[in-house]
Amino acid sequence: MKLKKGDKVKILLGKDRGKTGTVDRVFAKKKTVLVGGLNLYKKHTKPREGQKGGGIISQARPLVATKVALICPKCAKITRPAFREAAEGKTRICRICKAEI
Repeated sequence: MKLKKGDKVKILLGKDRGKTGTVDRVFAKKKTVLVGGLNLYKKHTKPREGQKGGGIISQARPLVATKVALICPKCAKITRPAFREAAEGKTRICRICKAEI
């Protein structure tokens, strides 16, 4: 997967289209990412033992990785990362400005 935790991404599709956020968690097997504060849905909860009452909470749901685009930290444009072989291993680079991500 080309996205990692802490990457700044822009949402391309869905109800939060055009918004930006950072990746909080990556689910590689399901090819989804959790972007903090975006793609929020309401969840109704029952009161648990020891709690006063239930309620409605906002919960972030994962997005399919194809619905988000990586933002280059140097040129601030959306890009698909390329990979470059180096002595220490593979590194991600921006296809536009060729800077290391």
